[in-house]
Amino acid sequence: MSVTVIGAGAWGTALAKLIAEKGESVTLWCREREVLESIRERRVNELFLPGAALPGGLEATGDLHASARGSELVLFAVPSQYLRAVSVSLAAHLDRDQQFVSATKGIEEGRLLRMSEVLTDVLPFEPNLTVISGPTFAKEVARGEPTALVAASTTKDSAEAVQKRLSTRHFRIYTSGDVVGVELGGAIKNVVALAVGVVKGLSLGYNPAAALMARGLAEMSRLAEAMGGKRETLSGLAGMGDLVLTCTGELSRNRTVGVALGRGERLPDILSSMQGVAEGVATTHAAVALARAHDVEMPIAFQMERLLRGEVTAPEAMEALLSRTLKPEH
Repeated sequence: MSVTVIGAGAWGTALAKLIAEKGESVTLWCREREVLESIRERRVNELFLPGAALPGGLEATGDLHASARGSELVLFAVPSQYLRAVSVSLAAHLDRDQQFVSATKGIEEGRLLRMSEVLTDVLPFEPNLTVISGPTFAKEVARGEPTALVAASTTKDSAEAVQKRLSTRHFRIYTSGDVVGVELGGAIKNVVALAVGVVKGLSLGYNPAAALMARGLAEMSRLAEAMGGKRETLSGLAGMGDLVLTCTGELSRNRTVGVALGRGERLPDILSSMQGVAEGVATTHAAVALARAHDVEMPIAFQMERLLRGEVTAPEAMEALLSRTLKPEH
């Protein structure tokens, strides 16, 4: 099978590596010229995934339009706020016989669309589309460490086809029909991870971190249900599993941003010093807009948006959450 991976960040590169190691022919589209040269000349993505040697079956290209032509499976792994622009540019070079996978986590600002909705909106045909999400750090996937995630599609056959094609002995994929729940879990957990990072930045302990994770899961579940998803999905890999990883793992970019905010650093300075994208920043604004549109209570997301906008300090945001009216848990 020929596969194209669109996006050579850490996640896209790790997925391309995994698929190529299964013996598939993989083309990886690289936006950054330095990444393209690094892979071609030294067989490693030194900018985003240093130390991970890439197999011979993986070819890198800087030609977006040619990259997916003729591929049986096209996998998108670009940051959420760039997905529309990339897919618009690529749309005329794709066809309905190809299978599509979205590995991007986030919500489009402005239009408030999930990633599968962005692709469906852009492509000039109804795509055979599956989304994958779950607790996955790219570096660990690239090292071959045991990983489990979910492939979700409105078509059972599509989810099972992706499950079969991408699973390995160390990369276990479950299937789901709940695209809404899987995508929202993968997106909103980044907002909660920002908040948990703030707790660390404030030099607080495990109690507030655990409380934010539990109440954050409740917020994620309420929004998913209001938008047509299933609460049970949020208790699985794409919800709680990804939430735990992103809130506690040292490799989490969103948690790292939260830590810096808790220490009082300015958001522009934090973001300019990072390699890669912290999806939770844009997702926070989109999540709050969705919560208001669906009349869903999401106090953690609301306070994180105020903090990101500079309307409150980290201690003030924490105090606002603690001073809310007392109520039953459920």
